[in-house]
Amino acid sequence: MKLILPFLILFSLNSFAEVIDIFSFTKETNTGYRIPALITSKKGTLLAFCERRKGLHDHAENDIVLRRSFDHGKTWQDLQVIHDDGGNSLNDPCALTLKSGRILLIYQRFPKGVHARNSGHTVMAENGYDGPKNTRTYLTFSDDDGASWSVPEDISRQARRKDRISIGSPGQGIQLTRGKYKGRVIFPLYETRRIDAKNRDWSSSCLYSDDNGKTWQLSNILPHPEGVKGHANEAQIVETSEGVLFNARNQGGLAYRKVSRSIDGGKSWSKITLDKQLPGVRCMGSILRYSWAGENSQSIIIYAGPASQKSRKEGTLRLSYDEGQNWTKKLLLKAPYFGYSCMTKTSDGKIGLLYETEGCRKISFTTISLEQFSE
Repeated sequence: MKLILPFLILFSLNSFAEVIDIFSFTKETNTGYRIPALITSKKGTLLAFCERRKGLHDHAENDIVLRRSFDHGKTWQDLQVIHDDGGNSLNDPCALTLKSGRILLIYQRFPKGVHARNSGHTVMAENGYDGPKNTRTYLTFSDDDGASWSVPEDISRQARRKDRISIGSPGQGIQLTRGKYKGRVIFPLYETRRIDAKNRDWSSSCLYSDDNGKTWQLSNILPHPEGVKGHANEAQIVETSEGVLFNARNQGGLAYRKVSRSIDGGKSWSKITLDKQLPGVRCMGSILRYSWAGENSQSIIIYAGPASQKSRKEGTLRLSYDEGQNWTKKLLLKAPYFGYSCMTKTSDGKIGLLYETEGCRKISFTTISLEQFSE
């Protein structure tokens, strides 16, 4: 049987789409902002999280910060500091809104001078949980639309295997809405394994809860084909009609996204494959369930990420009408640089997009309508 590839339609983001800079590098204080996460609360509030850094590198006394919008992203409230841990580094904010309205946020803590790799100013973390060179995973929540947050809870023993030195994946998690596992909360993870004092590799998994985040379990590790170059790294997940789709950065392999699927609520996974309809350089990307097939709607899943296979540029959104099997339309953003990104569906039906631009010196926000894919 002859294979018919989907016809891709290319559109450019209209010039009238307003782009708002939410976080910007401040030269005078050497304050940078990286690693965006974006969700919509049950009340329709937009919550934009990121790391505030002294500079822009990954271990820079990072704090977890937040700005909120009550008008679909037109205006934004002042910066809120969720957690400042002094010289320690707080990384990879990942959030979601529960059906109850509670907002969950997880993130990682690296002790000062310790990171997931050796560098000029850090040493590689060690295995274990309570030592001076061990990382931690924190969970906090808000019951008042993000205005205040609970005391962070250390869930490291539930979230990280003993033989891994760190975990992560920024962006957003999901709560399943249908099927046998309805109500399950899932966060995607990459897991860093220390090979020796200088080398590391990665595997992938998910952290899930069946009691709205009170207790957590780790999924099986996603199986990776033997002999295939590269590792799945930072990932996002989306609910499908048959389960969950895992979509990950490809670290060290061919410049396409790595994907896997689960039919048991994210507990076990199919072997990782390359999605050659989703080209892209090594970079975190975003995936979003926009709508389900129904009487007045169709199934739409959206992917966002840099489409260039050489550098972080050509920021592109792609639509799938068949649960992420094929990507039949795409929209090219007019942004010279496009780094990490995160999408949410706004309460007025738009696609809210938070993304790094200008060489990671800004995190900007814009909204996109489905009509822009078909003009």
